[in-house]
Amino acid sequence: MISVTIDSPSDSDIGPQWDDLVSRAPSNVFMNPAALQAANETKFADLRRLLAWEQGADGRKLVGVWALQLRKVAPFWPAVLEALPHNYAFVSSPVIEPLYVDELIPAFFAAFENSGLPNVLSLQSLDAECPSYPAMMRAFAARGIEPLMLSETVRPYVTREFGVKRSGSTRKKLRQDWNRLSALGTVDVLNDRTLAGAQQAFEAFLALEKASWKGARGTALLSDPADAAFVRQLLQALAARQDASVALLRVNGEAIAAQVLMYCGKTAYTWKTAFDAAYAKYSPGALLIDRITEELFAGPDILAINSCAAESSFMGQLWAGRRAMVDMLLDIGPRKSLGYRMEAGRQLGYQRLRSFRDRLRHGSGSAAPKKLGQAA
Repeated sequence: MISVTIDSPSDSDIGPQWDDLVSRAPSNVFMNPAALQAANETKFADLRRLLAWEQGADGRKLVGVWALQLRKVAPFWPAVLEALPHNYAFVSSPVIEPLYVDELIPAFFAAFENSGLPNVLSLQSLDAECPSYPAMMRAFAARGIEPLMLSETVRPYVTREFGVKRSGSTRKKLRQDWNRLSALGTVDVLNDRTLAGAQQAFEAFLALEKASWKGARGTALLSDPADAAFVRQLLQALAARQDASVALLRVNGEAIAAQVLMYCGKTAYTWKTAFDAAYAKYSPGALLIDRITEELFAGPDILAINSCAAESSFMGQLWAGRRAMVDMLLDIGPRKSLGYRMEAGRQLGYQRLRSFRDRLRHGSGSAAPKKLGQAA
């Protein structure tokens, strides 16, 4: 028998059950209970967590997790359930044991409908290659729902078997940049997986990001005290479980690039990157990603790396692999509500403004690709 409950991430500790689930299910690090609790405790997001349990002869087993944030863009605007649990999450897909996916997706939607929560669901950065996605489309068809498809994109994604560019002009440039950088002194990559090591390296990352163009524009994590408090607690909570670390590219012991990594099941996530602009001509961000990709795949634990980045990012030049992603909006109620229509208008309007901005910025209909090593 399967049951679905809705609670707050702080209501219960499901860490051991989560570890067991991700050993059997497609991963999503942003659904990690430790990450959700960090968002909840810092009040960075107003979260609701769905837990699916199978009750068997051997006891209760966790078979599904999906957390969404209750979001309002303005005081009098209708509330929406946003499937990205916070503003620094990049995958919204639920984590479900594949054996139960066709049963749990309809059960999750029914739980929303019967909970008094909003019926309007904004599903941003949904993994279209995860088994839960076709199950959602089947559930929508059964309910007579036609979701509003806002975008269909691809994301740089690499596996141990496919996606790493082994030759070509990009590989040649990486070798040249590494050799030129090595002429300045001792170059190494450090990825300390201890809690203390991860925290120290994260502070180096925050400082590099603050000193970059993001700091100048006020978009660096340290530019906002609430953002800084949340991401520090997020990194600490994940690193304490060995689910996050920060890789550093160093010259003579000084960090010139930092890559924040998160881990879930057999997948690593390149969450955030920053580098010292004084070394930009050496492509330090790309060099670090290239080396850490090789290091991760050399071990037994990681089979895939999700870039958490747009195709136009520099990771799109490093990796040939891609992962399909979709954004959509729907109302799970019997008819499209006023709240749905307002949210649809807002999101479509936002997309048009972004498209117009990109055309102005790049003088064409599409965004220009990042230079090799440029931070996203």
